Amino acid sequence: MNGSVRRALLVSSGWMQAVVIVVLCGFLILGILAYRTYTDEPPIPSQVLDPAGHLLFSGADVIAGQEVFLRNGLMEYGSIFGHGAYLGPDFTADYLHRAALIVIDHYGGSSSEAAKQQTITDFKTNRYDGSTGVLVYSAAQAAAFEKLDAYYANFFGTPDTRFGLRPSAIPDPQHIRQLTAFFSWSAWAGAALRPNLGYSYTNNWPPEPLVGNHPTADAMVWSVLSLIALLGGIGVLLAVFGRWNLLGWHGREDQRVSFRPPDQVVLTPAQRSCAWFFFVMAFLFALQTLLGGATQHYRADIANFFGFDLARFLPFNIARTWHLQLAIFWVSTSFLAAGIFLAPMITGKEPRRQNWLSFALLGALAIVVFRKFGRRICWDCWLDSPWMVLVRSSGL
Repeated sequence: MNGSVRRALLVSSGWMQAVVIVVLCGFLILGILAYRTYTDEPPIPSQVLDPAGHLLFSGADVIAGQEVFLRNGLMEYGSIFGHGAYLGPDFTADYLHRAALIVIDHYGGSSSEAAKQQTITDFKTNRYDGSTGVLVYSAAQAAAFEKLDAYYANFFGTPDTRFGLRPSAIPDPQHIRQLTAFFSWSAWAGAALRPNLGYSYTNNWPPEPLVGNHPTADAMVWSVLSLIALLGGIGVLLAVFGRWNLLGWHGREDQRVSFRPPDQVVLTPAQRSCAWFFFVMAFLFALQTLLGGATQHYRADIANFFGFDLARFLPFNIARTWHLQLAIFWVSTSFLAAGIFLAPMITGKEPRRQNWLSFALLGALAIVVFRKFGRRICWDCWLDSPWMVLVRSSGL
């Protein structure tokens, strides 16, 4: 027996048991949801044909279109299935709405109730054959696909910055067709009914009355219940936590905290090196703030940044990508600096020459940041620009 007294926990021992139970239950539910996500995902057809058997696009085109979508940073501009930025359109909803209008015109126009009903039938009928992997569009849907291929070629190929993208963002016709195939597949998954069920692969998302897409009752009920459980649960926990002592948090409130004057505090070499981390963090935070201001200005005026055409040099999707990633970088820098600074205060000692390791860590951080931004500038912003096409064709 060394006579040492074990320190009491600041909280009751039941907290640890509760944390373990919550973690186990939470990860169990996440695992089940992940499993259901991959087992119930909408299929990607190997071929999409028109009624005459002509190929419109393939499953490989859908995958390639998704790569085009991501490679050009369009998730930071528009969205798919409602996930992404919203300066541009949700391309699932955009394709679904435009295709529905084309199909209605094909069947007789908006004044015809029969045309509207046939449009709903076309989009809701699931013509995918799981045994062959072939999906057959109706003649009207096939015609809509061809027209929208031309529409998106003009949208992404416009030589100006009216949409907040760089000029001629995607000039390659093959890439445009692959991108349109990706949009078309997402619209099909959002509208076509699951086999033997009364809703689509995405639970009728996005809503589109022209194709009979309306939010289901289950989606509304569970969305409301989840919000009530989240906010209500937090409120109950905080109320119990603040009102009663049964959770064991108030045991040491009477302890006093003493502070030493700054002239009596001696910093270690590693702690001094943290100043550079905080300078870098401040720079990254300021840069993120400026980019955040630029992205918000895009929402007020896409084509004019105080008289300057900013999108030619910093399109919205690139600015927003950097804005999000800079938050990760400056927060990570702050955590690293805090860990280095607090470690000697907690342990009472510091390994020799740890300050040099701190500088090495800062250098590694700088390499990651600038290499990431360098690649983003090259590949996402100007890879398909006329200048880069000229450079590649010249063999430089």
